[in-house]
Amino acid sequence: MESVVAVQKLTVAEFRELEFDDNDTSWYELIDGELVKKLSPSPLHQRVSRRIEFVLELYVTQKKIGEMFHAPIDVFLDGHNSVQPDILFVPTVNAPIITNNGIEGVPALMVEIISPTSGYRDRVTKKLLYEQHGVQEYWLVDPLEELIEVYRLDNGHYTLLSAATVDEGKIESAVLPGIMVDVKTLFAV
Repeated sequence: MESVVAVQKLTVAEFRELEFDDNDTSWYELIDGELVKKLSPSPLHQRVSRRIEFVLELYVTQKKIGEMFHAPIDVFLDGHNSVQPDILFVPTVNAPIITNNGIEGVPALMVEIISPTSGYRDRVTKKLLYEQHGVQEYWLVDPLEELIEVYRLDNGHYTLLSAATVDEGKIESAVLPGIMVDVKTLFAV
């Protein structure tokens, strides 16, 4: 007879009580009750992140439609999920989810920049998690492929709204209507 061992999932409350080594430069997320260690981002990752955030921040500020945030910031989706997306947008109407503890609720737009160790987690695990929690738009950025995919929540499931590479133009957003982002400028050396 096969025995089954139950593994207890961490709650967000337990996660927030954990103490980490001060010399550890990693970031931690809680995904479906499991502790996930993230390494510090590479210079390429940071360069692309900064450029995306700059373009989005400029648009959001000019339109006065909400606030942009970047990692590390905790986003508490539910009792077993606390993630740190690379970039996120909270519209003014949802401003109450912005608290002193982090973002306590669901942002309208989240951006994940794929690193060599995060491909599966960003493409599958987080995409499904964000979809299940109702994140209206998910940007998946691949710096090595110089590709950005924009997924929009449609009837509870993500559909590809826009995708572009350095050679193929611009991406658009449903959450930030009217914005057109030239992918080439985001990946320029």
